[in-house]
Amino acid sequence: MSYVPEAGIEQATLAEQSLQSVINEIKSVVGPSGWLSADADIAPYLCEQRGLYRGSTGLVVRPTTTQQVSKVMTICSRANVPVIPQGGNTGLCGGAVPPADGLNIVLCLSRMRSIRSVDPGNFTITVDAGCILAEVQQAADQHDRLFPLSLGAEGSCQIGGNLSTNAGGMQVLRYGNMRELTLGLEVVLADGRVLDCLRALRKDNTGYDLKQLFIGAEGTLGVITGATLRLFPKPVSVTTAYVSLPTLQSVISLLSLSRMKTGDQLTAFEFMPRFGVDIAVRNIHDIRDPLPGEADWYVLMELSSSVNDGHLDIMLETLLEDALEAGLIIDAAVASNDSQRAAMWRVREALVEAQKFEGASIKFDVSVPVMSIPEFIPEASQACLEVLPSVRPLAFGHCGDGNVHFNLAAPVDDDGRFGNWTPVFNTVVFDIVEKYRGSISAEHGIGLTKREALGVYKSDIELDVMRAIKAALDPLNTLNPDKVIPIRL
Repeated sequence: MSYVPEAGIEQATLAEQSLQSVINEIKSVVGPSGWLSADADIAPYLCEQRGLYRGSTGLVVRPTTTQQVSKVMTICSRANVPVIPQGGNTGLCGGAVPPADGLNIVLCLSRMRSIRSVDPGNFTITVDAGCILAEVQQAADQHDRLFPLSLGAEGSCQIGGNLSTNAGGMQVLRYGNMRELTLGLEVVLADGRVLDCLRALRKDNTGYDLKQLFIGAEGTLGVITGATLRLFPKPVSVTTAYVSLPTLQSVISLLSLSRMKTGDQLTAFEFMPRFGVDIAVRNIHDIRDPLPGEADWYVLMELSSSVNDGHLDIMLETLLEDALEAGLIIDAAVASNDSQRAAMWRVREALVEAQKFEGASIKFDVSVPVMSIPEFIPEASQACLEVLPSVRPLAFGHCGDGNVHFNLAAPVDDDGRFGNWTPVFNTVVFDIVEKYRGSISAEHGIGLTKREALGVYKSDIELDVMRAIKAALDPLNTLNPDKVIPIRL
């Protein structure tokens, strides 16, 4: 009697054989320095930075040209092998982590780091998708121009990842997120064809704006290999203030007043609670509170201009005087030099860093209409406290664009099981976000973390359109499968 293997085992063996054939073919395309397979070498590509997800892969591919990416995608499409595009792997939602079965390749563009061209007169820069964000900022600066995207991970995140997650950061209020900063894209489609929309035009009304499909798609529709980005005049005058306020409503009122008094010269407007300042001072050794006394809320605001005529200092001084007279603020400190300015920003940056010293945390990256922030934060905080009275809400963020990082720090006496509360708090917080017609993801993306929640809080019609676009551009579902779009129940 002959042995007949079980169907599942046979299919798995065929898939492994197919993958090995693909791997051999890819190696010949990218050359010996274009791939990694040793366990120690590929380990950093298999998990996201918080350690919540870990996968496996047959090969990490590191091409150097768009043509190599195209050939790799053609090979994988022909064999129906999944491809997981990956940038700097600094995301927080598991969107770049490969599946656990290992029957895939990770496509990392870290060796595609050319600044293709800079056109100062047109205020544009064209770059490879593997360029580190800080490199793009520096290239713009060398031509007396500004690329304004600013993130905590700018020393390691890549432009392709910034585009794929529609990154925002500290200066969205003035310059917009990556959608607004992008004029053109070069994208390799799932079948290997190269979509060249790499135009440096501000007006191009020739049908659908195809580049917008791939911005924020998290690598599920195509592999971004190049981008033409907008540049701006480089600020030569910057003034920064650290302000204490009595209420959250005062924060929003100060924002409105600031925008009216300063116009588009208001570059950043970050808000923080007293609890956030306390943990920064307590846990990070070089942090000092810029103001004496204590208040419930703080704002870090910054104005900038490409003209250095002293008007910003006068403008900010007048604004703060008006705010004080109106009872909106308690106190304010204005940076008189770059060192003081950096110290103020360090408080905001350290707030994020300090959370890990306070134990586990559950993080929400949501957005609501700006005017709803004073209602949303107390309501969400109270709802979470009713679930777990010892939880410590920590809400801060980019107030000017409605982006609230609504985090929950573990109780002081946490027994290590705080993470088990995540599904409960997800429902509590997301329901309130939905009530205010907000978004469950403001700038971090969907990935794996929020995929199923998207199925709850997006309408059926929106999900149908998303699935139709995915099916049209990736009919074999080989591009970052099982990310972003919820599994249909």
